[in-house]
Amino acid sequence: MPLHVVSHAVAEHALASLRAHQTPPAEFRRLARQVSLVLAAEATRDLSVAETEVETPLEGARVKRLEGRVVAVPVLRAGLGMLDAFLELVPAAQVGYVGLERDEETAVARTYYEKIPADLDEAAVFLLDPMLATGGSAASAIAGLVDRGARAVRLLSIVAAPEGVAHLEQNVPGTEIFTVALDRELDARKYIRPGLGDFGDRLYGTP
Repeated sequence: MPLHVVSHAVAEHALASLRAHQTPPAEFRRLARQVSLVLAAEATRDLSVAETEVETPLEGARVKRLEGRVVAVPVLRAGLGMLDAFLELVPAAQVGYVGLERDEETAVARTYYEKIPADLDEAAVFLLDPMLATGGSAASAIAGLVDRGARAVRLLSIVAAPEGVAHLEQNVPGTEIFTVALDRELDARKYIRPGLGDFGDRLYGTP
């Protein structure tokens, strides 16, 4: 399974403040968007393009434009913090949603909402889930997308744990993972260490 740890000075600078516990929600949202822009740019680097021609103010020029469908699927609710950045780069992308809730006792995720565009077989599909911890939620979402016809899914996570990467490798081995940081481990509560806390809570200022 390809794991892409994206090394970018701007993303690493933003991640430093995302980790800091004193960063307020408004700043956290801005930084999450900044990091997501970098991840999205890297993950969409090889999207299919077609050559065409435009008229510049001086002459005709051969150019390339994106072709083919792109589908972005944020995992509710934390993944919404990455969606605007992705759509800034690929505004024509279709958007689906997957709602997953993790049982705090068992760390097993259950799906409570799903709205996905049809006919994914010819689309480039990107799952937006900022924290890859156990990998259970991401694997469940990816399996659901594959069941709907997706040939390959790329996962964008701001921070990942080795255990989550290993879980995806075992259960959905065709998945490409793009992350800014591969952290040390999961703790007994299945939180990423050093991590940055609960992403959704910090994004929206909820306890």
